[in-house]
Amino acid sequence: MQARKKGNAQGIDVSHHQGDINFKKVAADGISFVFIKATQGKSFRSKTFLKFVKDAKAAGLMIGAYHYVDDSATTPDLARQEAANFAKAIKDAGGVSTFNLPPVMDYESNKSNLSKATVTAVAKAFLEEVERLTGVRPIVYTYPSFIGKFSGLSGYPLWIARYHATKAPSDASGWSRWEFWQYSDGQYGGTLPSGTRKVSGITGPVDLNEYNGTVDELRARFTKPPVSPDKAGTFTSGTFIANGKEAGKALLYGSRTYVPLRSLANALGLSYRWDNVRKEAYLNGSKLQTVQLIEGTAYVQLKPIADAYGAVVSWDSKNKIASLKTKGEK
Repeated sequence: MQARKKGNAQGIDVSHHQGDINFKKVAADGISFVFIKATQGKSFRSKTFLKFVKDAKAAGLMIGAYHYVDDSATTPDLARQEAANFAKAIKDAGGVSTFNLPPVMDYESNKSNLSKATVTAVAKAFLEEVERLTGVRPIVYTYPSFIGKFSGLSGYPLWIARYHATKAPSDASGWSRWEFWQYSDGQYGGTLPSGTRKVSGITGPVDLNEYNGTVDELRARFTKPPVSPDKAGTFTSGTFIANGKEAGKALLYGSRTYVPLRSLANALGLSYRWDNVRKEAYLNGSKLQTVQLIEGTAYVQLKPIADAYGAVVSWDSKNKIASLKTKGEK
């Protein structure tokens, strides 16, 4: 994998173990982003998560949330339950649009002695469920000693822990580059560009990270783009009804109706994926040409997709309701 380079954006990751944090001082010390622990296991939530999100955002830092996969997650179903806990915390913090950076799966322990195949199955179930619940493709965080337990996950952005100033992590499990490198735990490893491992506003050690690019490049890659409305610059908000049940918001741009990608995919019984890096939407494995990203949610044009899969669409202009009925539904 690539080495660190001068000018890379500097960041930290924190949890309740850090105690009180003055994020204004953190930001003033050259830190531009922070990943905040949200949850662990099926029910645990960090007691400082909501406060840290609010304070870090107010300080102007780019923020992301991470979940620690517990050793009790021994099956894909249990992993999906952990993902639900994580998604609920994100929702309670204001929703995925509150965050500048994608959600993170922190998977680094295997005290249950799972096989490599099971570890991969657990990780895949968690990642896919987080993406299904949030509409955002997650990041994988792990250590060089653990990454070999994964197979077929290299399509996800990688955040690797390697406590060394200059020695780059080795290519592994299909990954040949990192997006984020945790190069110090605050006591060992590399140092900040200032030559220290100390970050103002935090008492004690804190994990140090950097993005593979400048601050502007980090913002450009992960920060959500502005809404792309129709030529008139306006849209009408309504309700999306799928097979008689409310399935989300509908947006009318001129004569075209858009609905959430996830809601439409679920109604049609199709797989979907949102590539947050490229800002691209995929339905049933095919890339969609027209997508609107609004407040962190991907919206896609309703009628062409419905027609392609034999569903019927109607628009109630008086009540602003877009309805979809799939085959076999009355």
